[in-house]
Amino acid sequence: MSGVQRVLVADPVSPLGVELLQAAPGLEVEVRTGLPHHELLELADRYDAIIVRSQTKITADVLARATRLRAVGRAGVGVDNIDLAAATQHGVVVMNTPGGNTVSTAEHAFSMMMALARRIPQAHASMAAGRWERKQFEGVELHGKTLAVLGMGRIGTEFARRAMAFGMRVVAYDPYLASSRARLLRVELVDELEVALAAADFVSLHMPLSKDTRHILSGERLMRLKPGVRVINCARGGLVDEAGLVRALDAGVVAGAALDVFETEPPAADSPLLGREDVVLTPHLGASTREAQESVGIEIARSILKHLTDGAVINGVNAPSIDEKTVAQIGKYLQFAEKLGLLVAQLAPARPRTLRVDYSGKVSELETTLITRSALKGYLSHTCDAGAVNHINAQSFADTQGLQVTESRLPSPTEFTDLIEVTVKGEHESAQVAGTFFGNSPRVVRINDHRVEANPQGHLLILNHSDTPGQVGQVGTLLGRRRINIANMSVSRNTVGEKAVTVLDLDSPPGEQVLEELTGIEGIDMARAIRL
Repeated sequence: MSGVQRVLVADPVSPLGVELLQAAPGLEVEVRTGLPHHELLELADRYDAIIVRSQTKITADVLARATRLRAVGRAGVGVDNIDLAAATQHGVVVMNTPGGNTVSTAEHAFSMMMALARRIPQAHASMAAGRWERKQFEGVELHGKTLAVLGMGRIGTEFARRAMAFGMRVVAYDPYLASSRARLLRVELVDELEVALAAADFVSLHMPLSKDTRHILSGERLMRLKPGVRVINCARGGLVDEAGLVRALDAGVVAGAALDVFETEPPAADSPLLGREDVVLTPHLGASTREAQESVGIEIARSILKHLTDGAVINGVNAPSIDEKTVAQIGKYLQFAEKLGLLVAQLAPARPRTLRVDYSGKVSELETTLITRSALKGYLSHTCDAGAVNHINAQSFADTQGLQVTESRLPSPTEFTDLIEVTVKGEHESAQVAGTFFGNSPRVVRINDHRVEANPQGHLLILNHSDTPGQVGQVGTLLGRRRINIANMSVSRNTVGEKAVTVLDLDSPPGEQVLEELTGIEGIDMARAIRL
C-alpha cells in the first residue's frame, strides 16, 4: 500500500515493539500514552492503527471518528476496552496476543502460593518494623501436599507442572480436559469439583469467569473445605466469593488466601481483606513481568505491521484470516458454523475427546478449514475467556484441552442441498447438531438423532420428554405464567411413544427457577437453556 501510514501507541508497550514499527518503511509511529478520551476523539481520524493495553478505551464514538483506522492491536488478551461490535461495523480488525503472558501468570500464582505457605510478606513486614519474630511465622511445606487445580488450560497446566516439581500431588478439575491429556500431564483428573476440593491442602484457580464459574468457591463451599486449606486466585476476580472467604478465614477453615484479582478492582478501602495477617494481596500483577510485556509488545507490533503492509490478520478477535475471494465463497458459513459449535458446547458431555465437523452437499465442495475453525471457535468460546479464542489460536486451545478436531466430507444428503454436522464425543456420551440454509436463512435441523427446525440465535429452550399427550401444553402454560413468550416451537419424535425432543425459540431467557419447574413436570427428563 502506497503512502505514509500512521500508528498510535496509546498505552505503554515494550520499546522493542515500538522500535520494530519505527524501523518499517512507510510507517509513522506516535507514542502518546495517557491521552484523555476527548483528546483521543480529536486525534482518532489521523491513524491507520492504534495499539492499546487495558487503559485506553476504543469506544464506538472513537471508532466513528477514526475514518482511516484499519486495525486496533491489544497488547494482551482481554478486549473489554474495545467495542468489538462497532469495530466490526466500521471494518476495523481487532487483534490481541492471547499467549504472551502464560508463563508470567503461572509463575506469579506459584510465587503467591509459596509466599502464602511460608508467610514471607508478613515476616518481611515484621523485619522492616525492626522486630525478630521467628516463632510467629512458622509455615508449611509444599512437598507432599495435595493441590487442587481448578482449570487446566495453558496457565493451569504450567502451574501444575511447577507444583509437581516441588513434590506436590496434583488433582485437577476441568470438565473440558480429556482423560488422555490428563494422563500426559500426570495429574489426577476428577469428574466432580467436590472430589477435587475434599482432600486439597491448597486450591488454585485457573479458569475464565462466566455465569457457570462465578463464585465457584462460594461461601458455603469454602466452609466445607478441609480445615487448614489455602486458596490462591490469580485468574479472575469473582471466582471466589470474597465475603464468604472472609467468613471462612474467621472460622479457621481456610488458613490463608493469596489473591491477585478481585471482585472490584481496586478493592474498596474498607475491604475486610485488607490488613489481614492471613491474606497475601497483589494488585493484578499476573502479567506484569518484563518478559511478558516485551513478548506481547513485540507480538502485537508484528501483527499490526503485517496487517498494514499486506493485509494479514494475525490473532484476529473479530475477523478470520481470509482473503476477499474466500470470504465471498464461505462467508455465510463462518458465523453459522460458530453458532453450531456454541450450541453443541452447551449440550456436550463431560470429558470431550473429539470434535468432528462433517460436510455434505454444496458446502463440501468449498475450502472448509476456516469453517471448521469457526465451529471450534464457537465451541471453545463457551469454555474460555471472551476474546481469548479466535480462528488462529482455536486449535492451540483445543490441543491444551486434549480435544482432537477432525473434519470430513460425506455423501450428499437426500433432504438438504448442503449440511454441516458438528459432533462432540466424550468417553461414554456424545452430542450432535446439524444445520443447513433455507435460502439465505440458517436453520438448525437436527439435534442428536431428532429432526428439528430452529433459528440459531437468541434464546433456545431444549426439552427431552416422554411422548405423551399434554406435555407441550404444560410447558406452554408454565412459560406463559412466567411471561416468557414462545416465538417458535419444534417438536420431534422418531417413534410413537418413545422419547421426544422439543426446541423452543424464546423472546427472553428462562431462569434457573423456570428450568427447575420444567423438570418437575412428570415426563420431562431434561430442560436446557441455550444462549446463541
